Amino acid sequence: MSEASTIIAVSGENAPDLSAIPADELARMTDDIVAALKTVYDPEIPVDIYELGLIYKVDIDDDRNVAIDMTLTAPGCPVAGDMPGWVENAVSSVPGVGGVKAKITFDPPWDHSRMSEEARMAMNMW
Repeated sequence: MSEASTIIAVSGENAPDLSAIPADELARMTDDIVAALKTVYDPEIPVDIYELGLIYKVDIDDDRNVAIDMTLTAPGCPVAGDMPGWVENAVSSVPGVGGVKAKITFDPPWDHSRMSEEARMAMNMW
């Protein structure tokens, strides 16, 4: 997975150039949100959820509310009930972010191809 695999969108007008958020602030928020997501780990895997490819979409609206579509490595993951809260807490700490809502989806199902090169190296998956 590359960072381009995670969709970071701006809603309202659905285009960064039409957003009520100034472009430089939006860029900073985006970088800070990605950094916050990288602080959340699947407790069974020593790689953060962003590099694992568990984050499918991050949507920032004009009021700076953030909606996150994410998945799990398996539907029966024992932290399924906890991980969205961990993600919401991490992203809520980003300056300028309003409310945060993380939603789990299994469409499409996660597989190893979504992992970044960094994640593959950490797990010795060449």
